[in-house]
Amino acid sequence: MTTVVITQPMLFPWPGFFEQLALADVYVYLDDAQFSKGSFTNRVQVKVGDQVKWMTIPLAGGGTYKPIMDLDATAADWRTTHQSLLKQSLAGASHAQDAIDILSKSYEREKLCDALIQSIELSAAYIGIGKSRKITHSSELDIPGSSWKRVLDIVLSLGGTRYLTGHGAARYMDHEAFEASGVSVEYMDYSLTPWPQGDTAFTPYVSILNLIGHAGRDAHQYLKPRTTPWREFLAKQAP
Repeated sequence: MTTVVITQPMLFPWPGFFEQLALADVYVYLDDAQFSKGSFTNRVQVKVGDQVKWMTIPLAGGGTYKPIMDLDATAADWRTTHQSLLKQSLAGASHAQDAIDILSKSYEREKLCDALIQSIELSAAYIGIGKSRKITHSSELDIPGSSWKRVLDIVLSLGGTRYLTGHGAARYMDHEAFEASGVSVEYMDYSLTPWPQGDTAFTPYVSILNLIGHAGRDAHQYLKPRTTPWREFLAKQAP
């Protein structure tokens, strides 16, 4: 069985994403997808005390009608702003400097899409997951199309026999078409495992940097990847 995961590049995504990444034999960055305003491509939530704030990379022209790989940041000093926000977020966390170093190293990349990818890869390397997975980019595969059909064609081109996806795909997936092509579909069953976040109420829906800052190299212990077959998943979603 060869498990394929396909997602758009994102800025230091939440720990649930890394549970998905940990299960991938082949991981595809969907870098030629059109940027969607309000997505997690260029922003992520961070926890500051009992509040949750957005850490956002401002985009030149708002990123309108551009593929993710062609996005440009504005000239604003957002790198320094993000570092200050992260320091505030992780004040008192025992491994805060490790998280800050990952952020700083990711932001050394001049091209925005490369910085987004680095934010994932450096975090994954620190946690120790996905070391053996094959990594590619959709822009390198020369596979046209859109929606679930393009996803299926990408999976098949990579020899995939299992496609693992997040919950949003249920709105557009043709699950039977995947099965007819010899590809099983499974949805993530996010564990939402609590980790120490100081004296404040726990929330799992924040950047992986929060988990790294508080748990350090033990962060992987709070990631418990598991999946649900698509029929079972859809049955649970039914009213």
